[in-house]
Parts: sequence; C-alpha cells; structure tokens
Amino acid sequence: MTRIDSDSLRDILKLYFIMGSTNCYKSPASVLKDAIAGGITLFQFREKGIDALTGDAKFALAEELQTICKEHGIPFIVNDDIDLAISLEADGVHIGQEDAPVDEVRKRIGDKILGVSVHTMEEALTAMEAGADYFGVGPIFPTKTKEDAKPVQGVQHIQHFREKGITIPMVGIGGITMENALKVMKAGADGVSVITAISKATDITKAAQRLREQVEY
Repeated sequence: MTRIDSDSLRDILKLYFIMGSTNCYKSPASVLKDAIAGGITLFQFREKGIDALTGDAKFALAEELQTICKEHGIPFIVNDDIDLAISLEADGVHIGQEDAPVDEVRKRIGDKILGVSVHTMEEALTAMEAGADYFGVGPIFPTKTKEDAKPVQGVQHIQHFREKGITIPMVGIGGITMENALKVMKAGADGVSVITAISKATDITKAAQRLREQVEY
C-alpha cells in the first residue's frame, strides 16, 4: 500500500462525518446508512463522552460501522484509538495534539491515512514533517460536542494557513452547519467535518445532502 495522494484525499474530505453512539438519537448503524445515502464522503468513528462504549462493545460497534462503510465504498477512520484502528485494519486514524506523537502513530499505521488536529502554525509544520496526510482545523465555530474544545478560531485560521503556503489538505471542524459550511470552504478548506449537524438532524439523509451541496458550490 502507498500513501494516499493529496488530490484523492481532497475528494474524500469534502463531507467528513464523525460519530459514535453518544451522538445519536437512533441506532448508529441506521444513522450512518442514512448519512451515506445523503452523500458523506468519509466517516470517522469517535466513541467518546459520557456513557461511551468501551472494550468489546466498542469494538463490536466499530466493526459494524466499518462493515457498512465497506459496503458503500466510504473510507473508515478511527479517532484516537490506534490499537482499535490496527485491529480493524481501518483506512486510517485521526489524532489530536494531546494524543500520541504524530511520528509514532505514522510508524504504527504505515501508509494508512493520518489526520491531525492543529491550531497553530508550529503544530501544523511539526505535523507535516512527522507524516500527517491532512489537518483538522478548528473549532471554527462554537461547539458543544467536545467538552475540552480549544477557543473558537473562526475561518481566519484556515485562511492564515493557506496564506502562509500550507497546501496540505485541510478540513474545518467545530460547529459547522448547512448555514455556515460555505464560509469554511471559501476560506480554503477542502471539506467540512460535522457530527450533530447530521447525526441529530430530523432528516439525516436530507441534512447530508444539503451539506454536500454547500461543499460543492
């Protein structure tokens, strides 16, 4: 296997759906199927928060959701849990600044996709040198999904990275909705990542469809 090229990665980052059991009103499998029907391009399994599954239950859910992704040709990324990603032979992992060092994760996962959350130019340059394939930049707007979220950065941070010559694929995260997704794209992002804008929508498929329209303006 060879590392994914940037152009291919930009395509699959367009509508990046993140979800775990704590983010759903319905069963995670049902939510994921509806989201895929609406046009998501990438899925990240993120099982965190109060009442999050652990151990065998977490593995079983991840495996179930991965199977759905495989059936529909959607890349499956695991948040933070490198052991789980390796056990499942996931398509990649996404880590934050408080997780394992980027270079160590790169060694463990080989050529699979590696996403890294970055907030400063120093973090961005370090992550690129250590082997990141794409950046998650945010929180762009206020969010309640992540309890320890960094201060809101707005779209200016994405613009700043681009103005400084950072060309690596980037996805905006944090408080992104159908109403503001276009701002994130116009700032220079290659896609948007959302959780509750899809997972808790009244009509999940329609919500994903409308977001997909925004990112393909």
